[in-house]
Amino acid sequence: MPRTISARLILAFLAVSILGVALAAAITYWLTEREFIQLFYDQSRTRYVNEAEQYYAVVGSWQGIEAGLRPFPNAREGIPQRDEREPQGGGPVRGGGRGGQSAFALADQAGRIILGAPPVVTGTQLTAAQLAAGSAVEYNGERVGTVIAASPPQLGPLENSFLDRTNRAFLYAALGSAALALLLGVVLARTLTQPLRALTVAIRRMAAGDLKQTVRVRTNDELGELAAAFNHMSADLDALTQSRRQMTADIAHDLRTPLTVIGGYVESMRDGVLKPTPERLTTVGREVQLLQRLVTDLGTLAQAEGGQMRLNRAPLAADALLSMLAKSYQPLGDARNVRVLVDAPADLPHFSADPDRLAQVFGNLVTNALRHTPPGGSVTLSARRAANGVALMVTDTGEGISPQDLPHVFDRFYRGDKARSADGAESGLGLAIAKSIVEAHGGTIKAESAPGQGTTMRIDLTA
Repeated sequence: MPRTISARLILAFLAVSILGVALAAAITYWLTEREFIQLFYDQSRTRYVNEAEQYYAVVGSWQGIEAGLRPFPNAREGIPQRDEREPQGGGPVRGGGRGGQSAFALADQAGRIILGAPPVVTGTQLTAAQLAAGSAVEYNGERVGTVIAASPPQLGPLENSFLDRTNRAFLYAALGSAALALLLGVVLARTLTQPLRALTVAIRRMAAGDLKQTVRVRTNDELGELAAAFNHMSADLDALTQSRRQMTADIAHDLRTPLTVIGGYVESMRDGVLKPTPERLTTVGREVQLLQRLVTDLGTLAQAEGGQMRLNRAPLAADALLSMLAKSYQPLGDARNVRVLVDAPADLPHFSADPDRLAQVFGNLVTNALRHTPPGGSVTLSARRAANGVALMVTDTGEGISPQDLPHVFDRFYRGDKARSADGAESGLGLAIAKSIVEAHGGTIKAESAPGQGTTMRIDLTA
């Protein structure tokens, strides 16, 4: 078995072509030979019947038929020929030929063989079925005899030569078809496998570390879909690699600042430059808490994205949940002179969710909204009936998010101001964590905003 697809395709085309042409040639040869023999038989029988009718018309009876008619109506060059000379007391004269022979027997009006041909013996009485199958010999509209086939037709050299020429034509056609199939197979195999070879080269380059690989999409068939899927995968892998590099740089950046502060204070206190006053120790403790928060956020994000987050689901009512959250964050709103409002009908369907994890999500969203809402503004926690459940929304009257930042607000460590969460304000992971928790619940979260028109964070959960 060939190892390459090209070789297999070529062999497949060649095999199908040869088998198809061979089958067609065999059937055509069989039909041609059969029809040719039948034509030869019909011509010979017609010739024999005509000669018998001519004999009876001249003689007026079958007397002397043995000398006047032969059982083999030979035809020169395979086509019946008759001497134009009028019979004088005898039957018609036939020209000798190199064609085949068909043996016939002649019966009189009573159905008795009067001119036999092996294996039909003169004097044999024909049955009714044999008479019905035979060819009538007529004179003045009256049946005066019957011609039957005595033996199968025998082809002569001329007929066999014709069939041989026909067979050679079939053979040449088969060879030509095989050559054409081989040529088409090579062309088609190259056409079909060229995208695969291009994909192989691109995949090997990706395996070597070069992820920016694309292949040309030349067709709209399955190979074109494969090439398009590869290009999409390559773009995703490259984006993921860039995101991972950026995340590593962001983590290093977010760790460097508190560590620098802690290291500077500790070193100064150790050298006696600064005294360990309560204020300075509080500053160091705050930076330590920031580091702890960053580590906790990274762990939570890893659990959610890895599908390892455990959810303790319970039936929840949207109005009760949002009212509780509003009370929790009202003090923070009062400190910023921002109202925290609730707009949730009591007749909404209950939904299944982990209340603690959902509170963590709203903690990120509400605190983030409060941070970006100016004094005198408001943050509204609302709920509406959705197609498959409920939609929970956090809407602020802040400055909004720019169109450039909006597609990236849920990216980890994204540096747009609005993309930072509340308790993860320094880590830049708050909205990424919120998105992961919502998706772990089987829901979706999206941001809707325009500069100067506030922002709405919408969560859709199934009931």
